Amino acid sequence: MADAYRCGYQEGRESGARSSSESSKLRITWLERQVEELRQRLDKETRIHEIGGDQVVDVGGYAYRWRGETPLEVGDRVLLPENYVSRLKHGPGPLEATVTSLGTTYQGPLAFVLGRMDRN
Repeated sequence: MADAYRCGYQEGRESGARSSSESSKLRITWLERQVEELRQRLDKETRIHEIGGDQVVDVGGYAYRWRGETPLEVGDRVLLPENYVSRLKHGPGPLEATVTSLGTTYQGPLAFVLGRMDRN
């Protein structure tokens, strides 16, 4: 009888631990989904697409202004001005890069895209 009691106790304990673990996983998933929805809503409300008539684009996580006649699109190759990070990583001079998204939530000063590379 004592063995049956220990066995039942152990099974109940393991079942409770599994249930608690599954509940925690569902709660984490739900919270992650909520955080992502709020992040997207905040991004939508604060995203800037234009400053003073210049288009604003994101290139590899950094925002730039574009004064070109034709708007840039995601995937366009552009020429960026040298900065201290690009000089360390890629050497002196302008840098070729790809537009990764349109607009930014960054509120500080922005450098200008120097030019658009030819589309092939």
